[in-house]
Amino acid sequence: MMSSTCGLVRVEGLLLLMSIFSKLTEASLSELSPQQYFSTLQPGKASLAYFCQTDSPSNSIFLEELKEAIRPLQDYGISVAKVNCVKEETSRYCGKEEDLMKAYLFRGNILLREFPTDTLFDVNAIVAHVLFALLFNEVKYITTLEDLQSIENTLKRKANMVFSYVKAIGTPEHRAVMEAAFVYGTTYQFALTTEITLLENIGSENIEHAHLYFFHCKLVLDLTEHCRRTLMEHPLTTLNIHIFVKMMEAPLLTEVAEDPQQVSTAHLQLGLPLVFIISQQATYKADRTTAEWVAWRLLGKAGVLLLLRDSLEVSIPERANVVFKRAEKDVPVEFLVFDDADSIVSHVKNNMYFEETQEDENEDMEGPDLDIQDDEVAETVYRDRKRHLPLELTVELTAETFNVTVMTSDSIVLFYAGWHAVSMAFLQSYIDVAIKLKGMSTLLLTRINCADWSDVCTKQNVTALPAVKMYKAGESPVSYAGMLGTKELLKFIQLNRISWPVNIASIQEAEKYLSGELYKDLFTYASVSVLGLFSPSMTTAKEDFVEAGNSLKGYVITGVYSENDVWRLSNKYTATLPALLLARPKEGKVESVPLASTQVQDVLRIIASALLETFPEITVENLPAYLKLQKPLLLWFSDGNINPQYRHTVLTLVKWKQLESVMPCWLNLNSTPVGREILKTYFGPLPPLPQLLLVNLHSGGQVYAFPSNQSVTEHNLLSWLKKLEVGLQNPITILSAQEWRPPLPAYDFLSMIDAAVPQHPSSKVPECPKETEVQSNEQQQEDKSTTRRQPIETLRIKHWNRNNVLKETEKSFQHEKEL
Repeated sequence: MMSSTCGLVRVEGLLLLMSIFSKLTEASLSELSPQQYFSTLQPGKASLAYFCQTDSPSNSIFLEELKEAIRPLQDYGISVAKVNCVKEETSRYCGKEEDLMKAYLFRGNILLREFPTDTLFDVNAIVAHVLFALLFNEVKYITTLEDLQSIENTLKRKANMVFSYVKAIGTPEHRAVMEAAFVYGTTYQFALTTEITLLENIGSENIEHAHLYFFHCKLVLDLTEHCRRTLMEHPLTTLNIHIFVKMMEAPLLTEVAEDPQQVSTAHLQLGLPLVFIISQQATYKADRTTAEWVAWRLLGKAGVLLLLRDSLEVSIPERANVVFKRAEKDVPVEFLVFDDADSIVSHVKNNMYFEETQEDENEDMEGPDLDIQDDEVAETVYRDRKRHLPLELTVELTAETFNVTVMTSDSIVLFYAGWHAVSMAFLQSYIDVAIKLKGMSTLLLTRINCADWSDVCTKQNVTALPAVKMYKAGESPVSYAGMLGTKELLKFIQLNRISWPVNIASIQEAEKYLSGELYKDLFTYASVSVLGLFSPSMTTAKEDFVEAGNSLKGYVITGVYSENDVWRLSNKYTATLPALLLARPKEGKVESVPLASTQVQDVLRIIASALLETFPEITVENLPAYLKLQKPLLLWFSDGNINPQYRHTVLTLVKWKQLESVMPCWLNLNSTPVGREILKTYFGPLPPLPQLLLVNLHSGGQVYAFPSNQSVTEHNLLSWLKKLEVGLQNPITILSAQEWRPPLPAYDFLSMIDAAVPQHPSSKVPECPKETEVQSNEQQQEDKSTTRRQPIETLRIKHWNRNNVLKETEKSFQHEKEL
């Protein structure tokens, strides 16, 4: 998908715009009575309340700081309220005068912590104390070196740790650490201390300032060794910690073979320079060792890459052995010569550019582009981690129970990993489906944690997480390839209640099928059904259609009719055999589509094309399907539902086949508010609505606006399109042809998706074994009752991880993706 063509670049730009979130609204301090406040508390939700007497002077300074803390606390799902007590109130929080000098933190109706107001002296202290109280199980507070070593020993080979020292609880540095723990707490173990002697014991210098270390415990192979530590050398602010952690997640060393001036990585985006160690085939091993040593010394300060001179198409000075690229834009790279690795490190440290960031809680700050979806998903999962999920509605599988379960019952299995943010987010949708199907389905909903039982997931051909597969007796498993949401998964399950395509036995049954009467309850999930018509002699064509129907299970309702009287249906619906009948029961329409080719892929392509709407509402979900048509979008921007007169105009022209060269569609700005941002990109200020535009994404990038002084009629619309065709109207803007490339091949997630996901959702990843094969595999299963395996991670480019070990088992998955 990451194509070099201008059209797809613009497509990605439009998709990016459609992912923008609306801005948060201003928050105010709610004032409630005790009865009102306690009635608003919700199970699992955190709330901070300050109780005060209505007829007594309140703590105005504290209330001002509390108001400042409302918005940041709401960002973490914590509500804030001022509770006004009356003298007659008997609540324990309103009784004594000393109780009125405290703020109380609740989760649901359970009191977690009470804070004297003098400890909540400003907004930083309020946010830090509240998050620290909520994360007391996740952030270990330690006071001795033995405590630190104990945590370190526990994490070896398992996870990494973020250890920080702050002067006192409630300081801005403490708040920054707690906000980082809120986002990254599911990925790393956090530890905190205020003991300066502990900082001295681990050999820290300049101990009068706050410190933060990243402990690389996951890479420790020898349990007697200490975890390697990397010190963050910049002030402890939320932004700096985020940049630092991002650098710890980036590949330690990456090999490249392209012009250094064109290389862009996450380091550059975060304001850090790049160091290229130039290598050639004869000295490759030694150069790699040097580059790795330099990379460890510069971890968190610069990105280090191994540049393969033999594969370059650009010339590099013969004597140069290092290329230095600064983070500032439009600065040429420097070709340097160094005699030893220490000189490289010194040069980088002496030439680093880092803009100190003064974070102001009252103003929105502009910083590096940190809009990385995985972080937002991880933050959402962490924010909802206390939400109670009724996991008992699903059956948890292990290596011992997996084969028995899927062989003895119709089952759907969720393959996930407890450490994987997207998996945990999808688990919530999966449980929502279980709630909706409770008592209504004979299908057994199960789940297996691939972090614990990686061998089971590998044998089931699970190469991306999360994954869902449906198992039925005597049938091959069906893989779910839809969107990771409750609605789409529920549709997949419900449409799989019946084995498609169904064999229609008579003309009367076929008519019921086409009218929607035969499977009435399923048309809640699918608006179109497909019926294949074949004469009894067309066995090959029928077999190909049945194979296509099998691959469409869970997505499309399909049936087949091949009796001797099939000609009656073909005559009624003017269909030349072999043919497809597409029925839309809600609209009372049946459309015939001839099958010029009966090859499976051709049938799938015909069905996919036929399922597209004539005049669709564009959403984030369906936009890619219509962009594949490679036509300019005739796009109507509407502030609500589409104008009926305009719909009639467009459908009339479509019926006359006057709009064959464009894709007519519309966008509801109420349901897809990012459309307003798109219009601002095209016009500058937001124009009056509605607006009719022609957007040529695939060639040229021109955007044309229908004249605002004309009404949209058949004649005016056709006349305008003809003027555009002959070049008689100028575009209002031309979309940039600049490529939006990923910083490294390893981050080219879109191309990974294209490589792993076929053109149609029906085409699955390599199928799981059938029932007989499952029985065979069961005999080969090892005893894993006490074994907990780590999932195999796959690599998209050649790079060296921090322990310099590439497991041989990873090689077989080089062309797969990790979601």
